[in-house]
This record gives sequence, C-alpha cells and structure tokens, in this order.
Amino acid sequence: MAFDLDQAVAKVEERLPNTDETTAWPVLIMLCGLPATGKSYLARRLVEQMPFVIVETDFVRKTLFPTPAYSAQESGLVHRVCHALMEKLLRRGARVVFDATNLAELHREKVYRLARSEAAKLVIVQTVAPEAVVRERLEKRKVARDSDDISDATWAIYKRMASDQQPVGHPHLIIDTSGDLGEAVNKILRVAQK
Repeated sequence: MAFDLDQAVAKVEERLPNTDETTAWPVLIMLCGLPATGKSYLARRLVEQMPFVIVETDFVRKTLFPTPAYSAQESGLVHRVCHALMEKLLRRGARVVFDATNLAELHREKVYRLARSEAAKLVIVQTVAPEAVVRERLEKRKVARDSDDISDATWAIYKRMASDQQPVGHPHLIIDTSGDLGEAVNKILRVAQK
C-alpha cells in the first residue's frame, strides 16, 4: 500500500482543535523528554492559556495506525506527517506544540530547521521528573488511565529510551513536572511571546 503524505496530513489535521487560530507571529514549542515526564500534560496546560495546536506523535500514530506496530518504518512515517503538518500550520501562522520524545539531536535538528524556514519563534522545553514519579505514573497507567493519556510506554520502554537520550544542543528550558506547573506554564508563554 502506497503512503500518501498529503492525505495523511489532512486526516490528522481534521481531528485537531485550534487549527483556525492564527497569528502574525507563529510559535513552535518543541517538547522533549522521556515517556511519563509530563510532556502531554504540559501541552494541555499550555492550551488552557493560549490556543496552540498540539501535534502529538502518539495521536498521529494512532490516527494513522489504529493498531500500531511501533516499527522503525511506522515511526518514520509518523514523524514525516508531524513535520509536514507543523510546516503547514506554521506557514498559516498557527501556534504549535510538538509533543514527542525528541530524544535524538539529529531528529531535533529537523525541527530547528523547520522553525527557521517558517520564521517561527522556537521554544525548546525539556520535561523531567524523578524516576520514582515516572514509575508511579507508568504503574498508575495500567490501573486507571487518564482519558487524555494515549501513550503505550511502559517502565521497560522508559529505561530503554533513557539510555538513548542525547543532550539538547540549543538553549532550552528544563521543566520538572513533578510539582505545580503554573509558574512553568507562565514562563514558557513569556519566552514564546518575546
């Protein structure tokens, strides 16, 4: 079966809120961090304050692949769709939050270039949380999953990915999501509006 990028982008876009909200100054907030460090929760908190379009790899994956295989090929297609969708949104003047682990600098480089090419303000946010908190969140997921939580990550996946995480090569904010996020959200929005 051939993969049609434009069709995949349209399929995801039609399911996203806030895609009509535009500004003269597009913003791209790239979240990066290990599973269960609070990226998606932080993204939702940002949207409560300002109309961002959240481009979340888990959402894109499950929209395109209802029974995901998590293969390298599938992940490559998911990221191609995310990048093409973000390009389209930023070109239109949208504010975008890219919610993905973004653990490798090589992958983050594509997002840096995208922000530059679309003249978008780029804010890089690395989410962190103590391992005990992460483990508790992942255990809780097995019993009582939050309806907004669509990740399939487990403790084993977290541990495997932790060894693959590379330092962020650009100035970025580090947000510990184990505490109150009110001030962190305000700080991110302040940086985004500078």
